[in-house]
Amino acid sequence: MELLLILTYAAICWTIFKIFRIPVNQWTLATAVLGGIFIISALVLLMSYNHPYSSDGRIYFTSAPVIPVVGGQVIDVPVTANVPLKKGDILFRIDPRPYQFAVDQKTAALAEAKQSVLQLKAALDAANSAVIGAEASRDRSLQAFQKFQQSNENSKSSGKGAVYSELEVENRRGIYLTAEAAVDSARAQATQAKLAYESEINGTNPTVARLQAELNNAEYELDQTTVRAPTDGYVTQVFLRPGMMANPLPLRPVMVFINSEDRMLAAAFIQNSLQRVRVGDEAEVSFKAVPGKIFKARVAEVIDVMAQGQLQPSGALIDPQSPERTSPGQTLARIELLENTDQYQLPGGVVAEVAVYTHYWHHVALLRKVLLRMNAWMNYVFLEH
Repeated sequence: MELLLILTYAAICWTIFKIFRIPVNQWTLATAVLGGIFIISALVLLMSYNHPYSSDGRIYFTSAPVIPVVGGQVIDVPVTANVPLKKGDILFRIDPRPYQFAVDQKTAALAEAKQSVLQLKAALDAANSAVIGAEASRDRSLQAFQKFQQSNENSKSSGKGAVYSELEVENRRGIYLTAEAAVDSARAQATQAKLAYESEINGTNPTVARLQAELNNAEYELDQTTVRAPTDGYVTQVFLRPGMMANPLPLRPVMVFINSEDRMLAAAFIQNSLQRVRVGDEAEVSFKAVPGKIFKARVAEVIDVMAQGQLQPSGALIDPQSPERTSPGQTLARIELLENTDQYQLPGGVVAEVAVYTHYWHHVALLRKVLLRMNAWMNYVFLEH
């Protein structure tokens, strides 16, 4: 940029010297040189501070490494490289049979667990019936014991001898106590059967809940054997083929998915030149891939962090003398293009020159626009390597 100003000033001085026939001597040359130094320096400072320029513009995009959630042998790769895809389109398929077998196994186990719940219900009903039977037997034993005991008491009160011997009465008492113990045992078994049947997690039998969760996980893994596009975009450089193995670990991507909705044009400016830049300021963009063309744009955002200031948890202390911190760094500004670029080949990562025009010293912006266009015309000249 400065070289263009110097060459332009030199051309103007040469023209003035020729037109006005100014003699070339040490005084005229010194005046022209000193004047050029002051004029060019003033213009450069005014432009740099009020209308910043960046030769480090670039279209950034996001790429997503495609790593399968489950592992297995690839059986189908229907995707074609660099062909637009919609979210949910199939990228490749992994052999689903082992995962289908797991689903079938968990389904059978779940059905068996549900059947076991019915059996627990039947066991509870049987235990409750056993309690009723034990209580009835106990009541009969109690009645027989009380009958023997009352008969002896009545006989003794009338002055007669005992109707039943003490041994018979004790036997009846023993039978009653045995029946009472049987009732307690039956009640304990009924309580145990009730706990086994009514124990629930969120209203579901624990075994059934566990097997249902395992079945859900197996079905999820089966569904993940079909790997789909995470968003709209395309896959570039497809080297995956049927018969190859795709595994989640180690983390080794099998494809690279390019998100077509996440492109961003950003330019890196030195920190001094962004002091007067505001969101909404006018901007112009010149892509090296489109020589001679200037695109209208505006400042969409000034990103307020730089890589040199970031801190991440690690086992090392901050080293102020590390190479990544000794550089002052540049600030990124996101630039929004106001013109349609569909007719141009602008792949992700293409470089650009960006000029921003603030509201200060707006007359000097004309010179910045001229210089940007001269740079754009110079893009026609290049050598193939």
